[in-house]
Amino acid sequence: MRSFTGQAPGGARLTETLPQAEAVILPRPLSESAGGLSLSPGAKLRVGVDLGTAYLVLVVLDEAGKPLAGEWQFAEVVRDGLVVDFVGATDLLRGMKARLERRLGRELTLAGSAYPPGVPQVEVAATAHVVEAAGFECSGLIDEPSAANLVLHLQEGALVDVGGGTTGIAIVRDGKVVYTADEPTGGVHFTLVVAGSLGLSFEEAEALKTTPSQQSRLLPLLRPVMETVGAIILHHVRRRRVHSITLVGGSSAFQGMAQVIQDYTGLPTRVPAMPLFITPLGIALHSPPH
Repeated sequence: MRSFTGQAPGGARLTETLPQAEAVILPRPLSESAGGLSLSPGAKLRVGVDLGTAYLVLVVLDEAGKPLAGEWQFAEVVRDGLVVDFVGATDLLRGMKARLERRLGRELTLAGSAYPPGVPQVEVAATAHVVEAAGFECSGLIDEPSAANLVLHLQEGALVDVGGGTTGIAIVRDGKVVYTADEPTGGVHFTLVVAGSLGLSFEEAEALKTTPSQQSRLLPLLRPVMETVGAIILHHVRRRRVHSITLVGGSSAFQGMAQVIQDYTGLPTRVPAMPLFITPLGIALHSPPH
């Protein structure tokens, strides 16, 4: 199910950069203890910020699109694509920026970000305000499906971002996003089901859900929520001549997710490597080098 194609701006195959990205985009505890990097004088960087419902991700690429460093951490500062904790989001992002600057040995001044489909313009502006309040100049905003497709280079099909709070659907024709929708149901709902079924706290359920060795036993509990995601997808693609589905977002990394969606929709479904980082990498690719 897991395959990948695409090229970075400088021509490098992204199949080569993705494994490295997994090694350099570190969870916060590892990021704090990571060693420094040596950049050539005058090296230009691309920086992307993804304010997700469940995870905040900051990535740094070189000018050609090769991942250099990044950090991610669980954060509940956005809900259904809307910034609900401006101060919390700003503080977390400012800390991530400082840690990456330490690793890179230089200041990060410019960053792009993204927004889910259908978000009101006032909330799109709030995303830019968070980026700027954290100490960046916001280089621009891109919708999340288009950001993801800068990495995937899909020509046709449905690109589905199963995020923390919502599932975003984009239909791609001739390499362009021609239709988008965003509906509630995502990884947070998965966690709530695990917590309620097993009598765990939300934090305990999140940790269990994201442990690969535990996912096969959790799959029967989560199949109904996955089928709800499948129903959302099917509702939007049924009359739009879609012949395949590509899943991105952290929740799509759950073992068995792609098969459940494929069984429900009847459409071939795949998950690229590192689905949590596809959109953040695309945001950084969209950001101009500086």
